[in-house]
Amino acid sequence: MLRSVASFLILGTAGLMILGAFKIDLAPLLASAGVAGVAIGFGARNLVTDFLSGVFMILEDQYGVGDSVDAGVASGEVVEVGLRVTKLRGVDGEIWYVRNGEIKRIGNLSQGWATAAVDVTVRPTEDLDRVRSVITEAAEAMAKEEPWNERLWGPVEVLGLNEVLLDSMTVRVAAKTMPGKALGVERELRWRIKRGLDEAGIRIVGGLPAPAERRRPTRRRAWRPLGLRQRDLAAVGGGDPTAEGPLQVGSGALR
Repeated sequence: MLRSVASFLILGTAGLMILGAFKIDLAPLLASAGVAGVAIGFGARNLVTDFLSGVFMILEDQYGVGDSVDAGVASGEVVEVGLRVTKLRGVDGEIWYVRNGEIKRIGNLSQGWATAAVDVTVRPTEDLDRVRSVITEAAEAMAKEEPWNERLWGPVEVLGLNEVLLDSMTVRVAAKTMPGKALGVERELRWRIKRGLDEAGIRIVGGLPAPAERRRPTRRRAWRPLGLRQRDLAAVGGGDPTAEGPLQVGSGALR
């Protein structure tokens, strides 16, 4: 990109020098170019904004090809950085063309370090010391294996209770990781913590209840219409137990 800008400046200067060598008056040409530039500037303000934003992004080295960034309007891996447009490849493989003038803020996930955070939600009746012990054991085993020993830049820490409710409590776990590797570390950490909790008999919120806590299903009786017999009506009075057809009660009938 810098090569393209340098080539444009060199070719432009060479063209002006050639025109001057042929005794061509450049004053009217430059004046016309100035007027045209002002008109184009008013008509293409967004284009000028995109170019200026792209120039400052390159000079300040805000991001480069291969970096994982969050540009607000889109996020992903930087594929190409241009003066007007930046190309990003999303998580699903799509290509985003983001105008540099539309980028109001940008977060570079490939600089410095990242943080992997996992929330473990268990029942409030669980022993907190036991939960901490299981999580710590799973995290230490993960830190000793490849490739997680390189991606983890610090110990996995149990920060404590992040939330306490009537039916659950949430334990926050965090660790410092390589840039751009936080998501993979979080997935592996969840996998190992879940497996360790299952082996320790600690139930997370949302699982199946314990066998002693399961309620026996109640059987519902099918609804049946209430039938009246002739002898019942005869006992009340007004009915004939030997009569056929609709039941007669006094002067009325049940149909």
